[in-house]
Amino acid sequence: MVDYHAIGTPTPRVDGVEKVTGRALYAGDRRLPGMLTGRLLHSHRPHARIVRIDTSAARALPGVHAVITGDDVRGHLYGRRIKDMPVLADGLVRYFGERVAAVAAEDEETARRAVDLIEVEYEDLPAVFDVVDAIAPGAPLLHPAFGTYPGTQPLDVPSNAYDHTVTERGDFDGAFAEADFVFERTFSTQRMHQAYLEPHTSLVSVTDGRAHIWTNTKAPHSIREVLTVTLGLAPEQIVLHHSHIGGDFGGKGTPLDLPIAYFLAQASGRPVRMVADYVEEFMAGNPRHATLTRFRTAVMRDGTITAHHVEYFVNSGAYAAYKPGGRIGGATRAAGPYRIPNTRIESIHVYTNSVPGGHMRAPGGPQGVFALESHLDAIARELDIDPLEFRMHNLIAEGDEPASGDQITRPRVRETLQAAADAAGYRDAKALHVGRGMAIGDHGAGGGVGNAEVTIHPDGAVTLGTAIFDQGSGTYTTLAQVVAEELGVPVDRIRFEIWDTDGTGGEDDSGIGGSRATRVNTVAAHAAAQDARTALTRVLAAQLGVAEADVALRGPDVLTPGGEPHTWAAILAEVGRSVTGRSHVDERGPTHMTGFAAQIAEVAVDPETGQVTVLKITSAHDVGRVLNPIGHQGQINGGVIQGLGYALMEELTFADGQVTSLSFGDYKIPTMRDVPQLTTVLLEPDNGIGPYQIKGIGETPNTPVAAAIANAIADAVGIRISDLPITAEKVYRALQNRGAAAQ
Repeated sequence: MVDYHAIGTPTPRVDGVEKVTGRALYAGDRRLPGMLTGRLLHSHRPHARIVRIDTSAARALPGVHAVITGDDVRGHLYGRRIKDMPVLADGLVRYFGERVAAVAAEDEETARRAVDLIEVEYEDLPAVFDVVDAIAPGAPLLHPAFGTYPGTQPLDVPSNAYDHTVTERGDFDGAFAEADFVFERTFSTQRMHQAYLEPHTSLVSVTDGRAHIWTNTKAPHSIREVLTVTLGLAPEQIVLHHSHIGGDFGGKGTPLDLPIAYFLAQASGRPVRMVADYVEEFMAGNPRHATLTRFRTAVMRDGTITAHHVEYFVNSGAYAAYKPGGRIGGATRAAGPYRIPNTRIESIHVYTNSVPGGHMRAPGGPQGVFALESHLDAIARELDIDPLEFRMHNLIAEGDEPASGDQITRPRVRETLQAAADAAGYRDAKALHVGRGMAIGDHGAGGGVGNAEVTIHPDGAVTLGTAIFDQGSGTYTTLAQVVAEELGVPVDRIRFEIWDTDGTGGEDDSGIGGSRATRVNTVAAHAAAQDARTALTRVLAAQLGVAEADVALRGPDVLTPGGEPHTWAAILAEVGRSVTGRSHVDERGPTHMTGFAAQIAEVAVDPETGQVTVLKITSAHDVGRVLNPIGHQGQINGGVIQGLGYALMEELTFADGQVTSLSFGDYKIPTMRDVPQLTTVLLEPDNGIGPYQIKGIGETPNTPVAAAIANAIADAVGIRISDLPITAEKVYRALQNRGAAAQ
């Protein structure tokens, strides 16, 4: 066991004091001379042709400097791969809330008044909101020009199902023919907003032929790459400056109003700042996708699963622009880490006249795991097999290929599930109407590229240069721990220099997302620290007149054979210079390594009202080395509570395509009163990635929660809710329907 002094030590956030004292600057705090306020006009139709827009009254309002419509930005399309979204609606609106026009004015009040003065005449078109309806014969086609958009190819048959992938393994049909039982079920999940504290904010200044941008994005280089196409600029004409981020959970990976702010700044000749309010966030953000999952599963009498068919429908909303590749995962999560030799996994992404979906913590994972783990639990109960034993019988072990098709090295899923069951007292006696349910999830660390620079100064301080814009997950703290560890100095000795997008010297940087922050950037920080250490040794050897091999660094001390001890700070002061190490790492390859999570929820159900009270959630995690126990536990607790909200209350509700939950009065999120007893079990590190053998923790904890709660409700009162969220009304109706059916 390696003895670390900084790694593995509970460490407070290095940016914590700056944030709680208000010194940290967010995008909304930035002020530039002559700055204008931008506001938007949103569509009040789910699908319509724009017949006429009259902006004359808005343009005439004193204090208004620019008004733009789709006519002014025609041909400028946005998309992370599929570029199907106009900056402003161009002749058509495809969802209620689509951006139709924008103004830039001297102040907020004037901008809002100007928006109200814009007149739009619409011709309503047929709309479709449900994925099944959208792919039915005769459904209105939302994107008849699909195939002409950059990043797309023509479909064989025009359809709202713009992306349909199928993977198969084994003798699929034969396995179903020979099965003792075939189980079919359908599950659905709702749209969920990320509910970050800070709404989307963008500030753009166009000066000296460059667009200077301050916005709350965790992936500045990726945003710049997309903007080069959308804005028609070269990469060197765009620079994103650092701002702190007030929460993300996947929702800040897309620019939303940023291209509009740019065109307003260009039109007005002044800097423009746009801050979304929460009506706009709920109405026209980029929420977690709604899904519909159909299963057909073949099982033998002893409980062995022999074949599994997944049809995973994703309600993409009106555009695919917010998703890398135009799609999210989740279909493979609906197959899971089970030993099933014959599978067919279908993923179908469908356009509808709804707000476009984006990323949220483990994109597609909670949807797929809720469906799969609920389905398997129901099968176990129908076969009268204990759900724990049923899973243990079918889970993969070393050398098995999971049904998902993923390659997994040294899977510890059985051990993780058993640890959760033991800690939760799974087999202990329960009171009436109290149930326990389990679920399993996993999320491998994503790949990418990263950069770091470490400079050791004569005053003893160390500067870490990084391209990372920390979205609040504590990445700066773990990077400081890595550098402190490699140089043998205290964490509080590390200072940060956060680069804008010019700072990497032309190198790409993936930023944060997909559980890559720790995997990629600890490697980058480690390599930069080692490079700086080598450079330091070279300078010390030259100054002391010894061979480099004879220089030993022990924290701040320099030791040489038979020589007097020195400090490297003193020697650097004599030399009058700093030393620097730099790294650029490419970790885009697959890891074949994942971290499993097994969760057991204990709930009480009131049969008279349907009210569900979560009493306890036990969360077991297959971890690598934990770099910062404080941050690690915070990620687990936060993920579990976010999963609880997904399970029981959070939902963007709609009426005829219009979002009706437009405030936190209607969109409920968990409060401290909703937090149950939380128990965490960490399996001892066994393997991992990088110099410290780590595994990601950011996305896994929220993935199995909803399924565990649904399964606990089934255990408590014998009813299964197959559509999220599981409200008291749904439970009550299910209990009433069961009672009526029994009479």
